[in-house]
Amino acid sequence: MSGHSKWSTIKRKKGAEDAKRGKVFTRITREIMVAAREGGGDETANAKLKLAIAKARANNMPKDNIERAIARGTGDGEDTHLDELTYEGYGPDGVAYMVDVLTDNKNRTLAEVKHAFSRSGGSLASAGSVAWQFEQKGYIVLAGDNLDYEEVFMVAAEVGADDVIQEDESIVVYTPREMFGAVEVALDDAGYAVSESELRWEPKNETELPVDKALKNMRLLEILEELDDVNSVSSNLSMTDELLASLETA
Repeated sequence: MSGHSKWSTIKRKKGAEDAKRGKVFTRITREIMVAAREGGGDETANAKLKLAIAKARANNMPKDNIERAIARGTGDGEDTHLDELTYEGYGPDGVAYMVDVLTDNKNRTLAEVKHAFSRSGGSLASAGSVAWQFEQKGYIVLAGDNLDYEEVFMVAAEVGADDVIQEDESIVVYTPREMFGAVEVALDDAGYAVSESELRWEPKNETELPVDKALKNMRLLEILEELDDVNSVSSNLSMTDELLASLETA
């Protein structure tokens, strides 16, 4: 299991409080709105919407919330314009970051992300100055009892997945960017519950730091992830065994 994958597992185990605060619902609502805006409100004809709804159901979002989000996305409800943006930056000791956001107020979100970097000893970077250090890949987490790794592997590999990793209570599937939607649809059609899915920036090379300095970057990562408009954060910080052990006991 890669270090970043193991860190994701640690986050999920500690993520119940985040769900209670409603941030999971907020982010999924926005995904549904964007999908409905781009491809219409019929999930049978809109693969992106179908997957967003599946994620909502996997996280126990009420049916009324889902329907309101679709209505807002198609223009039948409250009008809200959302922008999908990516910010690039550097944290302490030169660790590179990619921050994906979905926002209805670009100025507010930019100020919040900039403040998060500056208070942590980092800074925003110009577009393109960090992105070359990353490659965007699909990241899909399957949850549920009695998941059969071999069966999941066959379904995912047949439609172009890069890698399939068995974790403690779930299976993680990585895909090329261009195959993300196709793999997710195939897994959903095969009856698997997709509990988490996103396009994620994977580092081409990692920066290894002593634990004390690495922890400063982990704090920045957590601050960024706590922002309401932030969908995902990626860094090229190396998740060493020593760092992961300290995070598990934190």
